[in-house]
This record gives sequence, structure tokens and C-alpha cells, in this order.
Amino acid sequence: MCTKRALVWTLLVLSVFHMGLGVSCISLGLLGITQALWLQKSQTSFSTPVWSGACFLVCGLCGILCAKKRTGLTMILFSACCICGLIGGILNVQFVRAMVKRTNSLYSLHLVFLCLASLGILGCTLSTWLTCRLASSEQKRMFLERDLSLHHSVEMGDKVKAVCG
Repeated sequence: MCTKRALVWTLLVLSVFHMGLGVSCISLGLLGITQALWLQKSQTSFSTPVWSGACFLVCGLCGILCAKKRTGLTMILFSACCICGLIGGILNVQFVRAMVKRTNSLYSLHLVFLCLASLGILGCTLSTWLTCRLASSEQKRMFLERDLSLHHSVEMGDKVKAVCG
């Protein structure tokens, strides 16, 4: 059984991974756009890594916020960002895959885009699952706190009756 501390640390590590992946996608996408402009080729397949990288970067930032605060709202925000990152990664794979079929001098850059997008999809899937586990852990904690609080108030009511009665 995973402890809550291990879940939070794993979430933090995955968030840093998302941020690094986002920065990598954005920088390589910008490099690809400049290469495509220089070679006078279509830039469609080079702009999608920039957008998916932005999604991964935002996902990482929200993950760090979620690891620090662990409130319901931050967990929902992080899950939504992970889903957006997942969609961005899938769209990136679709656009780049269509361009990889054409052999050109930028073939290796397209393969790097595909690998980064695949890693992003995997990371977003793991982060979403991890956030659900963390939310379940928080829900159990809150339930136990409420249960102990109700038990304490019943005990206090019994003591008041015993003193007054």
C-alpha cells in the first residue's frame, strides 16, 4: 500500500518531469519552425509540439501546486490539465505522424517529436491516475476526521449530561 507521502513525492517528481518535457517540446518545436522556414517547408507539424509542450508545462505547474496544497480544487485543476496535456499529446502524435510519412531532411526531428509526445501521454496518464489515488487518500482522511469529531462530540455530550445530571 502506498503512503500519502509517497504519493505526494511521486506527484512532485512527475510534475517536474512534465515541466522538463514541456520546455523540451517548446524549444524543439521552435527549432523545427525555424528549420522549416529556412527550408521553406510546411510548418504544421512543427507548431503542434509547441502547443503540446505548453500543455505539458502547465500540467507540471499545476501538479506542483497540487502537491503543495492537496485541496479538492487543486486536484480537479491538475486532473483537467493532465487531460488537456493528454489531448495535446495525442494531437501532436497525429499531426507529426502524418508528416513523418513524407521522407525529408527533418525526419529525425519528427521522430524526436513523436517520442516526446509519447512520453507526455504516458506521464499525463500516470499523473491522472496518481491524482485519483491522492484524492481517495484525502477523502479517507477527511472521513476519519469527521468520524472522530462526531465521536468526540458524542463523548462530550455524555460528560455534560453526567455532570449536570
